[in-house]
Amino acid sequence: MSASDEADPPGPVPRESPATIRSPGAGDGAPVSEFRRRKLEEDAQKNWDLFYKRNTTNFYKDRHWTTREFAELKACREFEAQRLVLLEAGCGVGNCIFPLLEEDLNIFVYACDFSPRAVDFVKQNPLFSTERCLAFQCDLTKDDLKASVPSETVDVVTLIFVLSAIHPDKMKQALENIYQVLKPGGVVLFRDYGLHDHAMLRFKPGNKLAENFYARQDGTRSFFFSRGEWRAARRGRVSGRVRECFLPVFPEFLENLFRQVGYEPVVNEYVQRETVNKKEGLCVPRVFLQSKFRRPMK
Repeated sequence: MSASDEADPPGPVPRESPATIRSPGAGDGAPVSEFRRRKLEEDAQKNWDLFYKRNTTNFYKDRHWTTREFAELKACREFEAQRLVLLEAGCGVGNCIFPLLEEDLNIFVYACDFSPRAVDFVKQNPLFSTERCLAFQCDLTKDDLKASVPSETVDVVTLIFVLSAIHPDKMKQALENIYQVLKPGGVVLFRDYGLHDHAMLRFKPGNKLAENFYARQDGTRSFFFSRGEWRAARRGRVSGRVRECFLPVFPEFLENLFRQVGYEPVVNEYVQRETVNKKEGLCVPRVFLQSKFRRPMK
């Protein structure tokens, strides 16, 4: 369960009207039935496995931006020769771990994913080596990570476009699971969808499962993080006209979720991007949360 800045399917910007793009309630409508919500939860693993069966390793781009965005991937060593131990929680087909393994020869990666098929693709990659990587299937919400990763041994956990795919009621369990294998002083590097990101605004009525939680056509799901005030902000001129996009003010939901488990927030901020279609005069907002949380020292 993974994604990146290119998390949505590649292609042209949809031709929504500016009113649709700006509407904070776009795609809401009435929530889906309890039967469908329960069915999507029961079939969550199957739906992600089918996703990787259809798309194999071709859907997401390799994430060469992670060391640029998260300095901890290079700077968190206590001494220069230290072998960094990383857990990629929700590794997908390895779009994050293989660029890291190529760039840093002194790193060991535990890589787990909800989808057995995704894990198989990781193991089939020519760059995969059991000396530098252990890949395994894991449901972060119920499988004990300590069965594969020794307790309190991980320096850095990457949780990139993963938590959003988990039911909100189970997110805390996933974070508690990760907490058990993270060293005291270790950090979780987080990036995921923010509330009113364009991916959220594209949902049509009939896909809302719960507050800020939506189902895609293929049965995979996505939560859009945060809770707080919103303001309209001018984002520059497009085709001679000023466009406004809604921007979040307080990233409270995510921080509260991590604090409940025992993590300390280090950074918790919004990353805003926009896709501009000058021909159509559209400003498409992308809103992500990029955060760092630390397990306190004993």
